[in-house]
Amino acid sequence: MAPRAEHDILQQSRIEQDTDLWRRRYGHRAGVEGTISHGVQSFGLRRSRYGSLTKTRLQHHFTGAAINLARLDAWLTGRPLARTRISPFAALRPPG
Repeated sequence: MAPRAEHDILQQSRIEQDTDLWRRRYGHRAGVEGTISHGVQSFGLRRSRYGSLTKTRLQHHFTGAAINLARLDAWLTGRPLARTRISPFAALRPPG
């Protein structure tokens, strides 16, 4: 593809990112990715204890249920959601 055509496609994509529809769709994606990240970090979703697809699928269903129970517990006890990580550069900013 010619560099000019790539540039035009990039510019069009940037214009689309300024629409409310794009932001709503991206918000859904961010929520799904957050759930997957929570499952990987807290419940070992990346690894399966089993070799068969059937048992692995069952493990994923149980992991999903565990995530839901953990979130329900956090909601019922009023425990705040985890804050977003602060980069080392942002940590250098003085408070205030």
